[in-house]
Amino acid sequence: MLEELLAAGIATGTAGLVYVGAAARVVKQYERGVVFRLGRLAGDVRPPGFTMVVPLVDRLHKVNMQIVTLPIPAQEGITRDNVTVRVDAVVYFKVIDAANALVQVEDYRFAVSQMAQTSLRSIIGKSDLDDLLSNREKLNQGLELMIDSPAMGWGVQIDRVEIKDVSLPDTMKRSMARQAEADRERRARIINADAELQASKKLAEAAGVMSEQPAALQLRLLQTVVAVAAEKNSTLVLPFPVELLRFLERAAQPPRQPSTERGTHGQEGLETGLREEQGPGGRPSAE
Repeated sequence: MLEELLAAGIATGTAGLVYVGAAARVVKQYERGVVFRLGRLAGDVRPPGFTMVVPLVDRLHKVNMQIVTLPIPAQEGITRDNVTVRVDAVVYFKVIDAANALVQVEDYRFAVSQMAQTSLRSIIGKSDLDDLLSNREKLNQGLELMIDSPAMGWGVQIDRVEIKDVSLPDTMKRSMARQAEADRERRARIINADAELQASKKLAEAAGVMSEQPAALQLRLLQTVVAVAAEKNSTLVLPFPVELLRFLERAAQPPRQPSTERGTHGQEGLETGLREEQGPGGRPSAE
């Protein structure tokens, strides 16, 4: 009798261990458990830790609640200003309702991926090229709203969306490079002209000061000579005032001779004497 009771106890204990082994489940910290009993949703979502299900009746599905990084394949489209571009992005999302993520949509990852691709193509067609290149923050917010609206019904929350890269045709890249180069050259010319204007004003002020003090111009000349001589040049060029050259030229000219005037007066006296000797009619007088 005792042996039968002992055997029955061992059998019962073994069956209990087998049942516990078949019914025991462990849900990790970043997961939530959803139980389907005979195909229907049974009870609330199971929290992390140890949990029990009915073997052969219940089926436990574990849903990852971590943030998922989903890359969006590059989408080719035409912008509002008729430029063909290829844009790729990345979506960060997480499941906030494990039951809806399993019941409302067949595969929430695939659904979010397709919705992200469709929204990206739509946002390309509504935007200009300049917005895609320089105003990405606004486009990221608009893309996030477009994806998040249907995803909320699936128990999925979009954390953020980022546009990674915008690929342009080679012809457009060359055109943009020429435009940037022309703009840089325009700004350089404006800066150079402004510098020339400021320098001319300062030079005009310096000329006014030097005109009041002639010695200042000589001192400036000596400073220039010292600066040129410091370069160890074999030839030294000195500026020379033109007024000084003209003064030396006038000083080098010989003085005028009055002999020409005296010769002219003597010739006139000789002709007068001859006319007096010849008399009237040009004939010599009787005397």
